[in-house]
Amino acid sequence: MVEVAFVCIHNSCRSQMAETIGRDVLGDIARVHSAGTEDYPEVKPLALEAVREIGLDPSGQHPKRLDDIPDRLDYLITMGCGGECPYVPTTYRDDWGLDDPSGQPIEAFRETRSQIITKMKQLREQILNDHPELQK
Repeated sequence: MVEVAFVCIHNSCRSQMAETIGRDVLGDIARVHSAGTEDYPEVKPLALEAVREIGLDPSGQHPKRLDDIPDRLDYLITMGCGGECPYVPTTYRDDWGLDDPSGQPIEAFRETRSQIITKMKQLREQILNDHPELQK
C-alpha cells in the first residue's frame, strides 16, 4: 500500500471530496488521506452531498491539518492552491488545478466531483505503473 494525501487550504471541500472518492477508487492499493493548511470548522455540506449522490459515504469526514496525516507520503496531490501550499516531502507531487466550488450551487460541486473522478482514475494508473507489485 502507498500513502496518498489530497491537500487544500481548508480541507473542507475539494480535498474532502477527493479523500472520499479516493478511498473508493484507490482503497485496494493506497491509504488515502486529506488535510488542509489552515483550520476550518466543517466540511462544506454541498461537498458531502455531491459524494453521497454517487453512492459514497462521507460520514466521519472532518477538516484535518497536515499534522494529522502521515509524515511520509508517496503521492501528494494539491487541489489548486498553487503557491499557497507549503512544501511537503513526497515521492510524487501534482497539482490538479481544480476551481473551488465553495459558495456556488450544487452544480459546481458536481462538476468538481466529475473532474476528481477523472483525475483519480488517472492517479490509479500512475500508482499501478509506479508500483507494479500492487497489481493483482
